[in-house]
Amino acid sequence: MPKETILILIAVAVGGGIVAAIAYYVARFMRGSIKLSMSRTTFNPGDAITGSFDLLTKKPIQGNQLVVSLIGVEITKTRRDGGSRTRSQEIYRDEVVLEEAKEYQAGQTSKHEFEIAAPNTSEPGFMNSALGKTLGAALSFLGNRRKRLKWKIEARLDAKGVDLKATKSIRINMKQLA
Repeated sequence: MPKETILILIAVAVGGGIVAAIAYYVARFMRGSIKLSMSRTTFNPGDAITGSFDLLTKKPIQGNQLVVSLIGVEITKTRRDGGSRTRSQEIYRDEVVLEEAKEYQAGQTSKHEFEIAAPNTSEPGFMNSALGKTLGAALSFLGNRRKRLKWKIEARLDAKGVDLKATKSIRINMKQLA
């Protein structure tokens, strides 16, 4: 295949990906939105993470579940041969279901409060649990600055078609494990 043809195919693929991403976000915007609010974003192990969110639907939506999740993601950055590569892996997820399947009418607004617990590292036997071992292993590498742990709260309306969601980064002080 000529070099020009390969470049054209690559440009078409990249352009198609960009158009698809734009279409997804426009479709999500046209369906509605979630606005997440939290009075604080730094927590200690075992703290109650509280907040609220406003759900606005612009079109009718058939919802499967309305959930709030606490998500821990391990970010690993490696350098080799003058380049770098970043990898993300979810290592923790705790969800609270606020509503089961429900139909939301166009123009509907609702406010939802939530509370979800930060992992409690001071509980007896925590370090022997599967979660304790996973978090301990992840945090043992944090000192080399190639790995770090990111936490976020996500409010999501899992729906037929395009989901509505909002996320907010938070910090959980996990130094006791390291």
